[in-house]
Amino acid sequence: MAGAAARFDAAVTGIGMVTAAGIGTREAWETIVAAEGTAASRVPALASLPASAGCWIPGYDADEAIGRRKAWRYDRSSHFALTAAAEAVGDSGLDPGAWDGTRVAVVLGSGIGGAASWEKQHNVLLKDGPLSVSPLLIPMLAVNMSAGYVAMQHGAHGPNLVTATACASGTTAVGTARELLRQGVCDVVITGGTEACLIPSIVSGFAQMGALTGRQDDPRTASRPFDADRDGFVPAEGAAVLVLERAADARARGAHVYAHVSGYGASADAYHATAPDPEGTSAELALRAALDDAGLSPDTVQHVNAHGTSTPLNDAAETRLIRRVLGDRPAVTSVKGVVGHSLGAAGAIEAAVTALTLDRQLIPPTANLDRQDPRIELDVVAEKARAADVEAAVSNSFGFGGQNAVLALTRA
Repeated sequence: MAGAAARFDAAVTGIGMVTAAGIGTREAWETIVAAEGTAASRVPALASLPASAGCWIPGYDADEAIGRRKAWRYDRSSHFALTAAAEAVGDSGLDPGAWDGTRVAVVLGSGIGGAASWEKQHNVLLKDGPLSVSPLLIPMLAVNMSAGYVAMQHGAHGPNLVTATACASGTTAVGTARELLRQGVCDVVITGGTEACLIPSIVSGFAQMGALTGRQDDPRTASRPFDADRDGFVPAEGAAVLVLERAADARARGAHVYAHVSGYGASADAYHATAPDPEGTSAELALRAALDDAGLSPDTVQHVNAHGTSTPLNDAAETRLIRRVLGDRPAVTSVKGVVGHSLGAAGAIEAAVTALTLDRQLIPPTANLDRQDPRIELDVVAEKARAADVEAAVSNSFGFGGQNAVLALTRA
């Protein structure tokens, strides 16, 4: 296992969030900590579907957030990325007007990119014909464009990447960003994930495979990770962006550091297209790799920000993984009880919340955990936030295709 001297710490110096729990990090954090239910309701765009509940952001005004000229040209997923990135960069105290843009990278994650624009223009094609399709469709739907627009916004001329590892995309992005810093490719990385997936085709696909909750008439109680009555996830939209720097650079400029991203691990189940390996054998490779990369032993981890989707299979498999590697000691939470499951943005949102947990020394509770499944033999934080001495935490993400990604974060 890697020793402490070999560990590379990437400092989280800025955080931006756009979620159903709130627009902006402060509001989102306060709602997540309160955990008074799922921030879900009936989504107007899904009104005609049997599954119409989702964690959407009705108060988000793209014209106000990024400017009308950009808003009508960009997909909603890019709107969220730009808003979260602007907050994160501002929060970091860095000045894009003064930095060397050739040393600034952008790495974002997304599962489906601009699918909302694709669906809208497909309907235009069917109704009005090919000459009515927008000439902006391709840059709207291309999965890389959220990162491209963030780079344009901030003059970031370094590597520009979008990772697509399904529901692990945001975590993969943050891990990749840290690696760019470690390799000396850049000095600053704007990283995270974004998703705008509350559209009829995507939600219908998830519903048809049986992945969504049946609690459509009571959205506030619908996402219930680790609860005995969980029956599926609540789809969500949103984004989170983190600014990463080398820890030494952040210290040198006197920046506030929320936490360090100290380890990253990834693996593939090579098991099934949608179901997780029930024993979590390959997920264990990712978790142990993240711990080794951070120079941490399993008994030094006090907290797990779980993938915790509220689906029967995922929560059970993740429980077996956590118990096998970390035992029943760490305090576990799933923020999806509040914010739902935002696919490619989920890991980034959870990385941001984990960094805030380390900074505030406060573990958010898991919403709607009324009766913990007796087979979930974990210390799941419920009912109210828990003040705790957290020096090391892990954030798990697992995605379709057997994608596993884990971050190890440590207190700054």
